[in-house]
Amino acid sequence: MTSIESDPTGAVQATETDVDEPTTTRVGHRKSYAAGVPAVAVSMQRGLTQMGPLRTARTLLELNQRDGFDCPGCAWPEKPGGRKHAEFCENGAKAVAEEATRRTVTPEFFAAHSVEALRDRTEYWLSQQGRLTHPMVLREGDTHYRPIDWDDAYALIADELAAQSSPDESVFYTSGRTSNEAAFTYQLLARSLGTNNLPDCSNMCHESSGHALSTTIGIGKGSVSVLDVENADLIVIAGQNPGTNHPRMLSILDAAKRKGATIVAVNPLPEAGLMRFKDPQRVNGVVGSGTTMADEFLQIRLGGDMALFRGLATLLHRAEKAAPGTVFDTEFLDTYCEGVDDYVATLADTDMDEIVAATGLSLRQIEEFADRWASSDRIIVCWAMGLTQHAHAVATIEEVTNTLLLRGMIGKPGAGVCPVRGHSNVQGDRTMGIWEQMDEAFLAAVDAEFGITSPREHGWDVVDSIRAMRDGKVSMFMSMGGNFVSATPDTEVTRAALGRCRLTVQVSTKLNASHLATGSTALILPTLGRTDRDMRAGHKQKVTVEDSMGSVHLSRGSLRPASEELRSEVAIICQLAEKVLGSGHPVDWSAMADDYDVIRDHVANVVPGFTDFNTRVRQPDGFLLPHPPRDDREFPTDSGKAVLTVNPLQWLPTPAGRLILQTMRSHDQYNTTIYGHDDRYRGIKGNRRVVLVNGDDLTELGLRDGQSVSIVSEFATDSGVEERRIDGFTVVAYSTPRGNAAAYYPETNPLVPLDHVAVKSNTPVSKGITVRLIAA
Repeated sequence: MTSIESDPTGAVQATETDVDEPTTTRVGHRKSYAAGVPAVAVSMQRGLTQMGPLRTARTLLELNQRDGFDCPGCAWPEKPGGRKHAEFCENGAKAVAEEATRRTVTPEFFAAHSVEALRDRTEYWLSQQGRLTHPMVLREGDTHYRPIDWDDAYALIADELAAQSSPDESVFYTSGRTSNEAAFTYQLLARSLGTNNLPDCSNMCHESSGHALSTTIGIGKGSVSVLDVENADLIVIAGQNPGTNHPRMLSILDAAKRKGATIVAVNPLPEAGLMRFKDPQRVNGVVGSGTTMADEFLQIRLGGDMALFRGLATLLHRAEKAAPGTVFDTEFLDTYCEGVDDYVATLADTDMDEIVAATGLSLRQIEEFADRWASSDRIIVCWAMGLTQHAHAVATIEEVTNTLLLRGMIGKPGAGVCPVRGHSNVQGDRTMGIWEQMDEAFLAAVDAEFGITSPREHGWDVVDSIRAMRDGKVSMFMSMGGNFVSATPDTEVTRAALGRCRLTVQVSTKLNASHLATGSTALILPTLGRTDRDMRAGHKQKVTVEDSMGSVHLSRGSLRPASEELRSEVAIICQLAEKVLGSGHPVDWSAMADDYDVIRDHVANVVPGFTDFNTRVRQPDGFLLPHPPRDDREFPTDSGKAVLTVNPLQWLPTPAGRLILQTMRSHDQYNTTIYGHDDRYRGIKGNRRVVLVNGDDLTELGLRDGQSVSIVSEFATDSGVEERRIDGFTVVAYSTPRGNAAAYYPETNPLVPLDHVAVKSNTPVSKGITVRLIAA
C-alpha cells in the first residue's frame, strides 16, 4: 500500500508507490500505424495518473510552446512560425508526466528502504516512486541513504577533490537533458579544476555521426532544417524508429508526403510509424486511414547499411558511365569535393553479389532504390542508433555522405544529412563544450574570457571513463542527470567500476539504478526539471536548448517544485564551484548562479554563432546556428572541400548456430526510463525480458515460440572469446531478418562488452552483438 501525507508544496508525499510488475509475456496484434486516438488516450491516462487533471492540462498546454518549456524527451525541432495548441507527442506527454508527477521520494522513503533492498527493484519501479526531494548521502558502512544539508554535501565533494593527487582522478558525466547554461558552467567547472574528463551521452549514440561528418563535410552536425525535410522529394530513414523515438517527426513526414515526397525506410524491423501515421490533430487521423509513410521498406540485415549505400553508389556510377553528366553532379564534385577519383575507383571494384549477401535484400530492390535516388532532385538521409552503434559505424555514415555528395545533395534546399539526435539538448551540450576533445579555439576562448588555464590533454569519454574507474584511476564520479549505470555497456563491469570510486555524485530529478551503484560514499543531489519554476535572486530564470537541427530557443518551467530543497543544475554547479575553488577564483560563479543572462553573455563571447545571445534567443523561435556547408557550401575541412572517403566494405555475417542481436527501445520507454511493460506497436505486453527472433531461425536452432532462454554474447579478443550471459528471457517469433534478433535495453546492456566499440568513435556496439540462445 502507499502511505500518503499532506505536503505544503501541493505534491503527494509517499513512502512507497505500489507498482504492478507483470512477468507473463502476452503477444497480440502488431499495430500497422502510429499515433491516432490511442496515442491521445494513453497520453491523457498517464498524465491523469501521475499529475491529476489540472496539472495535466497546464503542463501539456505549455509543452513546446514559445512561452512554455522544451520537452524533456527527444530533440526533434518545432516548425518555425505558429504552433499548434497540442505541440507534443505521446512519448513527450509521458516524459512530462514522469517529471511533473505529484509522487515524491522523501527522506522517509530512504529510511524505509535499504540500498540493498532497492537494488532488487526494477528501473520501472524505481522511476514510478516519484521526484527526489532532499539531498541524501550514503556514507561508507551505511545501509540506508540519510539526509544531508546542501553545504555539507558541497563540503564532502570539496574534501574529496582536495585529497586527489591529480584533477584527472575526477570524471564529470552529463546527460542530454542538461540546459545550455548548465552545460557551459559544468564544463567550466571541470576545466577550472584542471581536467577534460567530460564524457556525455553523445559518446554512446551519435559520436559516430560526429566523427564521420567532421571528416566529410567539416562539421559534426546535420545540415538540414525542418522545412528542408518537409520539402524534400526523397527521404531515406535508415536505422531509426521515429514512431517511438521521435514521434513528432511523423507530422513533418506527413507534410512532406502531402507535397509529393517519397519515403524509403531502411530498417531490420517493420515499425508502425513507418507504415502509416494517423495524426490525431487531423480529421483523417481520427476517423480516416491516415497517411501511408514508407513507399518502400528495405528490411536490411543488421550491419548491412554500409553495403547498401556502397551498392547504391556503385549502381549510380554505372548509370553515370552509361550516360555521362546525367547522374552525378559533376559541377558540384569538381568545385566543392576532393577524393572523388579514389572513391569512384573503389566503386568499380564492388561485387554486387557481396552487396546482396551483406544486406539480405534482392538485387532488384537495390536497383529500384538506385532509380529513386538518381531521379530525385532533393534527397535527405535521416538516421539514428541503427547506424551509429556498429563497429563500422563511422565508415557507414561516411558511405551515406559519399552517396549524397555524388549527387550534390549538401548545401541545397530540401537536401542533406540528418542525424536525428535523442535527448533534447544532447547537441547543445556538445556546442557548450561538453566533450573530452574540445579544440584549441574553444579552450583558448574560455581562457581569455575567464582568466583560467584550461587543460589541453584530451580527457576520457564514457568507455574510457569506465575503464579508468575499473582500473582504480578515478576517485570521484559526478553525473549531471542521466542514469549512467543503465545507459552504458557491460552493466556488471560498469557497476563494479563505480564501486571502486571513493565518492559518486548523482544530480537527479528521480530515483534510478545509478543511485544504487555507489562509491564508498554516495550523494544524491535533487534538481529542478524542465517543468519546474526556477527562481534565483527573486527572478524567474530561463534556460536554452539546441534542437537536433541547430536551432536555439528558450525553455521556462512554471510548476511549483516538489520541494523547497530542490536547486537548479546551474545553482548546484556554481555553488559547488565557489566551495571548491574559493572566493579568489576569477570566474564570476555567484553572478552566473543568480542571473542566467550573465552565463549567456559569456557564451556569446566564447562560442561561435552565439553573438548577441540574450537578444536573439528572445525572438519568438530563437535563432539558427550557422552551418557553413548548408549555408554557403563552405566546408571547414583541412582542404576546404567536402571529402569523399574510401573504406573497405564491412558487414556482419551470422556465424553458424548464432544470431546477431540489436538492443532497442520499447514503445513504453525513453532511453533508460521505463514507462510501462507493454510495447503497444509491436504487440508485446506484460514483459520486457523478451528476444525477437525470425521463426525460421527458431526452427533451425531447435527452439520454439514462447520458450524461456538464456542469451550468451560472444566477443572475440586476442586472447580468446569473451562471453556475457543473461537469463530469464522469452523467445518471441517475429519478422526479423534471418540471422538477426532484437531485445530491449537496458536489460540487454550486460551483453555488450566494454571493449566492443566502434572504430574511431569508441561508441559501444549495441546493434551488432553475436549471441547464442540456450534453452532453459
